[in-house]
Amino acid sequence: MDVTKKKVLNGYHVIFLVQNVMIGMSLLSLNNSLSAVGYSQWWFPILFGIIANITLIPMVWLSLQYKDDDLFDIHEKLLGKWIGKFLNTFLIIYAVVLFSAIIQHYLDLIQISVLPERKITGHLILFILLTVFIVKGGIKSLARFCILTFFLMGWIVYFLRWGIMYGEVSHLLPLFNFSSSEFWEAFRNGYNSMIGYEFLMFFFPYIIHPQKAFKHASIGIWITILFYLSVTIVGAMYFSEWQLENLFFPILKLFQAVDLTFVERIDTFGITIWVFLILTTAGAYLWMAKKGIDSVREKNSNYHIYAVAIFTYIIINLPFTQVMKETLYEKDFYVSYGLILWPTVLCIVHLVRWKKKEVV
Repeated sequence: MDVTKKKVLNGYHVIFLVQNVMIGMSLLSLNNSLSAVGYSQWWFPILFGIIANITLIPMVWLSLQYKDDDLFDIHEKLLGKWIGKFLNTFLIIYAVVLFSAIIQHYLDLIQISVLPERKITGHLILFILLTVFIVKGGIKSLARFCILTFFLMGWIVYFLRWGIMYGEVSHLLPLFNFSSSEFWEAFRNGYNSMIGYEFLMFFFPYIIHPQKAFKHASIGIWITILFYLSVTIVGAMYFSEWQLENLFFPILKLFQAVDLTFVERIDTFGITIWVFLILTTAGAYLWMAKKGIDSVREKNSNYHIYAVAIFTYIIINLPFTQVMKETLYEKDFYVSYGLILWPTVLCIVHLVRWKKKEVV
């Protein structure tokens, strides 16, 4: 485990950590999330990428002022020990709930599409154990798994060519055929797919060349945007507006159009290997929760990983209705928007404190 904040991450580690943590489940439902604007959805990933790059600036700038500290440490240095620990406790809860949401959503998809009418308890335990195994090796282990995942999963975009073959290019125009309320709904639902690049603030102290972090993180963001852009363009060409609105995972429906003689159900195959992407995203938030507990308790321990894993198992198996759980997970995702904007506030606090010191 990372006993100290040792510099272990190269530029390519940063690129693939940012890129893999962002994708997760988002790519599967992206067309549906943007369905409020109909066929005009295809260019939204470009807008998301620009906004992500802009909001990345205060994250990197703040982290460069505290090169050896993650966001948990920065909170205590800027806001004081008690306020800092309170905010860090909140971030731990956020990470644990998000970790639970990612696992729950993927296992629900598996149960609906691949293993109907079967209990998923065994799969849940196996999934959590795999995530713990990856995270126990530290942030570099997680980064290496992200690189492996990219090369195992990146080729799957090849299957989009069937959507291009059977799609209608005319669907891509006009570009702005929507109202302001539809734009806002699509933006609010769709930007969830960008959540993950804020994870940079938690592994920043481990980067060997922090001055290049902005460039490498930006590359990771735009690799993700290329995947999103491919899916939204092909989705807009292939599906009707009704399908975009009513199919929650349109990309799986698109995979059913794939015609290969040696594989009968590409969609089932795609869902199964998607586990690699889910493991990277889930692993990031498990690691984040672990580091948060380390910070609050001022003690580095592997037992914190196990505690989060057990607590996650309990959350997923709580006797709450599915609606209650979905509401909790949805609110947690909205907290992510606040976390993306939060570094801007901390930058202001840092500048105010710095000016006060200069005056004194």
